[in-house]
Amino acid sequence: MRRILLLLVTLFVFSTGYSQELNAKVTVASGQIRSTVDKKVFQTLQTALVNFLNSRKWTQDAYQQQEKIVCNFLLNLTKEVEPNVYGAVLTIQAGRPIYNSSYMSPIVNFQDNDVTFKYIEFQQLDFNENSVSGTDPLTANLTAVFAYYVYMILGLDYDSFAPRGGDQYFKKAERIVTNAPDGRNISGWKAFDGQRNRYWLAENFTNNKYTLLHDVYYNYYRQGMDKMYENENEARPQIVNALNALNTINTDNPNLMGVQFFFLGKSDELAKIFKKSPPQEKSRASELLQRLDISNAERYKQELK
Repeated sequence: MRRILLLLVTLFVFSTGYSQELNAKVTVASGQIRSTVDKKVFQTLQTALVNFLNSRKWTQDAYQQQEKIVCNFLLNLTKEVEPNVYGAVLTIQAGRPIYNSSYMSPIVNFQDNDVTFKYIEFQQLDFNENSVSGTDPLTANLTAVFAYYVYMILGLDYDSFAPRGGDQYFKKAERIVTNAPDGRNISGWKAFDGQRNRYWLAENFTNNKYTLLHDVYYNYYRQGMDKMYENENEARPQIVNALNALNTINTDNPNLMGVQFFFLGKSDELAKIFKKSPPQEKSRASELLQRLDISNAERYKQELK
């Protein structure tokens, strides 16, 4: 019901049931694991993760089938640390549907390089918010990582529909960080584990110093992208406003993870949005994009001439 109300769809759909929030696909890639390990274990793990994500109720809101958040998780196993313990790279992607279109805008496109976990075939994938680290940190780390990214996806999705709509989910992600499993080979949860990790991403979205980040998602999606179908000339300035806000944050806090996180996977979308802009608007957008999304600066320079 949430999206229908927020997008002001005139047809009111009533539901007394509670449907899960995610339409998640999980792929476990095990090509780098030695051939003597039974690969059937990883197929079982993949099925278990799909069930964990799609069967669990993550919010108190009722979702219609068409409202479920489409997301993909690629768990690429890179090494066997010890028997039944694996190191992996996790790629997380989530889309946000744009009103009055079939287009899905990338709202999350991130790669986490620090996932280590223990898995024995058919073990239960448990997650308890009140006991995140469980009885075995390496076993608990798998579901803690996935639950963390679910709450980050939910936070960003809710932020994109209502001002500060995702606060409670960012706080849940932060609580996972605070109570995360701790032990040998486990990383990504601490400030000193790196500058682009789970700790810093949650910190950026719960720190009142960076409240403009939340405005960015609302302005970009609800005020901008959702109105592109109705009136592009009115919608694009809202997207420029979002970029201006990101520029303000970046000026005060250079290289903030939250700013860089926003641009991941968005270069195609942003280039297309401003190709049809009037010269002055296109010039401003190009200037901001080259400054903020450095890895794609040359592309913006060429395509937004």
